[in-house]
Amino acid sequence: MDDQYDVVVMGTGLTECILSGLLSIEGKKVLHMDRNDYYGGESASLNLSQLFKKFRGDSEAAPSALGRDRDYNVDLIPKFMMANGELVKILTHTDVTRYLEFKQIAGSYVYRDGKIAKVPATEMEAVRSPLMGIFEKRRAKKFFEYVQTYRQDDPSTHQGMDMVTTPMEKVYVHFGLEPGTIDFIGHALALHLEDSYLSRPALETFERITLYMSSMARWGKSPYLYPLYGLGELPQGFARLSAIYGGTYMLDKKVDEIVYENGKVVGVRSGDEVAKCTQVICDPSYAPEKTRKVDRVIRAICLLRGPIPNTEDADSFQLIIPQNQVNRKNDIYIAGVSAPHNVCDKDHYLAIVSTVVETDKPEEEIQAGLALLGPIVDKFIQVADICVPVEDGTKDQVFVSKSYDATSHFETVCDDVKDLYKRITGNDLVLKQRPTQEEEQKMASQ
Repeated sequence: MDDQYDVVVMGTGLTECILSGLLSIEGKKVLHMDRNDYYGGESASLNLSQLFKKFRGDSEAAPSALGRDRDYNVDLIPKFMMANGELVKILTHTDVTRYLEFKQIAGSYVYRDGKIAKVPATEMEAVRSPLMGIFEKRRAKKFFEYVQTYRQDDPSTHQGMDMVTTPMEKVYVHFGLEPGTIDFIGHALALHLEDSYLSRPALETFERITLYMSSMARWGKSPYLYPLYGLGELPQGFARLSAIYGGTYMLDKKVDEIVYENGKVVGVRSGDEVAKCTQVICDPSYAPEKTRKVDRVIRAICLLRGPIPNTEDADSFQLIIPQNQVNRKNDIYIAGVSAPHNVCDKDHYLAIVSTVVETDKPEEEIQAGLALLGPIVDKFIQVADICVPVEDGTKDQVFVSKSYDATSHFETVCDDVKDLYKRITGNDLVLKQRPTQEEEQKMASQ
């Protein structure tokens, strides 16, 4: 470890691993450390014994009735990939897809008036959907046609509204949409966590709806993809990429100190060893003094005996409870995956309920979500701070990522990667097609 590096990365969360892979490709000498003995940091997937150790310490072992340890890959943070989203583009352009296999999430659902309803995936499902009455369906159809034909540079498509300045609220009024439909569009399609978007320019929501629809168009049943063996496979894929290009990885390596000289980082100390470097990238837990808390999020990992009721026995799903349905400010999300995704044994099912914390009784805030799951075999609850860096890192060259937020997909993670990349290198992240595996092996053997 006592060596000179260009960059020392601390924490093997997805954000850090993507950056480590991208910088290694560019010829930077990268050392990547993590205090844990597994990849993924906060975005890891744990086997049964790791899960019980993390949440119950040494006081309780996983019961044998849950099945084999190795059949489980339980995500600590539930997120899905938008099929047409930025993470898929980064995976494709870095060729990390060769290390991973993906499965589509079977369905997307929304909670409305005390019932679970499927988000329509086809025109036929839209016609039959109980989410809207017949007249409202016509109004909604006109709204979606408007979104699809709107072109910023073509005023003839605007109907007198400019999406760069017109608040989303006004667009809904223009089409005469009902509150329930507005909830559905804003939360189940545009995937806003709360309602502050209504007063912001509509273009942001249009782009989110377009991403949802283009992702849906790629595969059909839902807009979401998920890696086999859990989300922890994603950081591992980028770690492999970094290693191919000379990156060094050290798991189970504690970090004692970030070393500075004249206000700039010069190294990272672990015990008596110091890795010298000119830049450091880390998650908030490695530099808490450089962050501030902006929110808290509660996540309940639940082991179930089977699919949750009223989801047509789907082997995987996302279910959104819009905040208005349960008198909250923030939505509640439920992500479900099962044995076909290689995340639990065939007799069990995994559901993770999460939301932004609004009170001093976080567990009570997710009761509406837990109540939809049916009998729960066991649950593990974690309340985590969502932290953001207080400075951009350019002064001392220590770049801190944002915590994983409550959103149900990776778009905000990719925004953070791009933002960090620009600050670290001074350049925009331009995704190019990387060499194939054969070309890389040829490079490695030379």
